[in-house]
Amino acid sequence: MTEWLIKNASHVVTMDDDRRELEHADILIRNGVIADIGPGLTTVGETVLAQGCVVTPGLVNTHHHLYQTLTRAVPAAQDALLFGWLQTLYPIWARFTPEHMSVSAQIGLAELALSGCTLSSDHLYLYPNGSRLEDTIHAADIVGLRFHPTRGAMSIGESDGGLPPDSLVESEAAILEDCIRVIDAFHDPAPGAMCRVGVAPCSPFSVSRDLMRDAAVLAREKGVMMHTHLAENDEDIAYSLEKFGCRPGQYAQDLGWTGPDVWHAHCVKLDATEIALFAETGTGVAHCPCSNCRLGSGIAPVRAMRDAGVPVSIGVDGSASNDASNLVAEARQAMLLQRVVNGADAMSVREALEIATRGGANVLGRPDCGRISLGSRADIAIWDVSGIEAAGSWDPAALLLSGPTTVRDLFVEGRQVVRDGQMTTFDLGAAMERQSVLARQLSEGT
Repeated sequence: MTEWLIKNASHVVTMDDDRRELEHADILIRNGVIADIGPGLTTVGETVLAQGCVVTPGLVNTHHHLYQTLTRAVPAAQDALLFGWLQTLYPIWARFTPEHMSVSAQIGLAELALSGCTLSSDHLYLYPNGSRLEDTIHAADIVGLRFHPTRGAMSIGESDGGLPPDSLVESEAAILEDCIRVIDAFHDPAPGAMCRVGVAPCSPFSVSRDLMRDAAVLAREKGVMMHTHLAENDEDIAYSLEKFGCRPGQYAQDLGWTGPDVWHAHCVKLDATEIALFAETGTGVAHCPCSNCRLGSGIAPVRAMRDAGVPVSIGVDGSASNDASNLVAEARQAMLLQRVVNGADAMSVREALEIATRGGANVLGRPDCGRISLGSRADIAIWDVSGIEAAGSWDPAALLLSGPTTVRDLFVEGRQVVRDGQMTTFDLGAAMERQSVLARQLSEGT
């Protein structure tokens, strides 16, 4: 039996069904599960003192491209819109190897962990030079985060009117065959699973309608979730209207891509009809505010989505378009952008934090995560609010207004992954050194 006791937390934001907030509370962790919450608890295991700290559920990241941590701030892509940005970066990504995929995933996941994230999805849609999905799965195991990788794919290259170079696309039969392989090898449907696998054709402009339809059928046969990009910017809408004769929401519905087992990334340009469709069907959205700003895509109608009942979550997106993998900063940006559009009362700090915790867990089909409640998985972030970032704050739980952007401690499945602001699970410094070498080689064309 493994036990931990988080002792005397100044403030606990539970995000449980009643959204309780507790003062001077203890949290007992036993065998990866939250076993008790309240004052005066004891343990036979280790104790972590949490005075001067706010404790929250671990944050949940619902959209990422971890391989992109190797291509941050590429000069030729710094000021490009989405399609031009992709066309600049595709030739660089075509040179990646399994080592590039593994090291970049370790760095991205560690950055997420330090920002309070305990559960992350990833959308890997290109597999050059022998790369495979398990390159990232093994990286997540090393870092210690709960992981929801998705087997992405591109099947329409430039010669067939798509955006990606032909060297990065795969045959659709091979894509579906590999989806089956990775699901059978790595997907764990059990409560408390550390790895679940999804099916994720990249986007409407890089795969065929047949692959979208077949992928949906396969995913439902296997009982796994489905993910793709949708309605990201004006170019995306124009492409859908020209190629398919309909808006992205209709395209998704026609091909079986709506429902509680589906979540779409971005959805910046959803209209009222599409929002109503997603609300009615329980289709989830991964909102990626920083990336949408960086690429000039716009501000997603999150307030309208939430009010309609669409399940909304937060994603950092890839580090080539966000430049960071900081989930608590992403949640703050989501809150601020809704205020820009709709006024200062459009989104509270607690609503934004809810979207980043239980909201993300719900979108990923993980009601066992994203909240601090009896029986939930012990995925817990401890934030030290005694520093300068929160000095003078009247509300210690208002982390997104005045609080740290890195955690003091992080637990995943009851395992301490971050201690005193440092990774405990692997040698992050060595991984960063190797990352720097790989990035330099890519930039020099060697």
